[in-house]
Amino acid sequence: MELPHVKLELSGAEISGNLDERNPPICLPNQPSDASLLALDIGGTLIKLVYFSGGNEGNEQIGSGNATPGGELRFVKFERRRLGDCLEFIKSKKLIHDSGIITGLSNGHVAIKATGGGAYKFADVFKEKLGVSLDKLDEMDSVVAGANFLLKKIPGESFTHMDGKRTPIEINQKNLFPYLLVNIGSGVGIIKVTGNKIFERVTGTHIGGGTIFGLAKLLTGCTSYDDFLKLSQQGDNLVLDLIVKDICGELACQKQGLSASTLASSFGKVIDSKRKLSDYRAEDLATTLLSAFTYNIAQISFLVAALLGLKRVFFGGSYIRGHASTMDNISYAIDYWSKGQMQAIFLRHEGFLGALGALMSYENLDVDDLTLEDVKEQVKLVNHLDLFTIHL
Repeated sequence: MELPHVKLELSGAEISGNLDERNPPICLPNQPSDASLLALDIGGTLIKLVYFSGGNEGNEQIGSGNATPGGELRFVKFERRRLGDCLEFIKSKKLIHDSGIITGLSNGHVAIKATGGGAYKFADVFKEKLGVSLDKLDEMDSVVAGANFLLKKIPGESFTHMDGKRTPIEINQKNLFPYLLVNIGSGVGIIKVTGNKIFERVTGTHIGGGTIFGLAKLLTGCTSYDDFLKLSQQGDNLVLDLIVKDICGELACQKQGLSASTLASSFGKVIDSKRKLSDYRAEDLATTLLSAFTYNIAQISFLVAALLGLKRVFFGGSYIRGHASTMDNISYAIDYWSKGQMQAIFLRHEGFLGALGALMSYENLDVDDLTLEDVKEQVKLVNHLDLFTIHL
């Protein structure tokens, strides 16, 4: 049986409800409410799910042909070890049915758009438990498509965060490209985006969110990343971090024009200490870890942006979590190293870029509609930048 196709209607899209809410719904006022829209990003530690909820959600008549427009894109995440809960959620919300655009296989089987390494690893599980196939999409393509969608179509999506204050940023649609996208997942991918579907992965680092959490579990005993972030809010990194004042003293700092509080070495005080790991508070260890990695990721991002001549850097990925200290650390480092000439900009749906990009790929959606200005050709990367490329 050939299933009908439904176009994804993005006109009039906007954030619903409280703008300060984590991952707020996105209203699609012109989308037929009986549309079946579901996409997944199955990463190393999290499953991110984006689905469309029309006025008929939870009603047995879903998919009956009612084309009344209006509904929301909603965002849900599960730890990957809770894959079973994710499958039950999909069942309970009746997100798979025989009308909609979740199709496209020649044999007539229903297929869900999915990206991330887990789309390959767990394809058989989805087939066995839900009777669906996973239409696997390139992860980098999906992340960039998701970012472009949010930046071009969703007012109020981007913001800066400095000293605990969130400030909305209005994006000039005619001047969005090029920009640098830093995606902080288990590792970190750094992408130069020069247009719709036009991008290049410049570099990256394997020392990312997975590294932070792995060390945090060993050092603090925390069992979830959110618990680690809570711990980090209650600690003092100066218990373990070495700052400039510790090396040369307050007076010498003043004479040399140095900031006494500048971080000189993460965990540097441990070298001369006789304390054992058990003598340190978990809160102080967590704060020190968070500072070390966020400052480092920001500095790498600044160096790449500077080499490419980019002033605007967008940060996404599941390990940001809308966490104030994480964003403040990144913003401070970008501002410090660029001498105020570069901004760190964050996204309200930072952890769902891949899933949103997968959603954008459904048949009959012309993603070129997202492009407001024609991009004739990709700007070539600086030749010597290849020296900095890390192939992960």
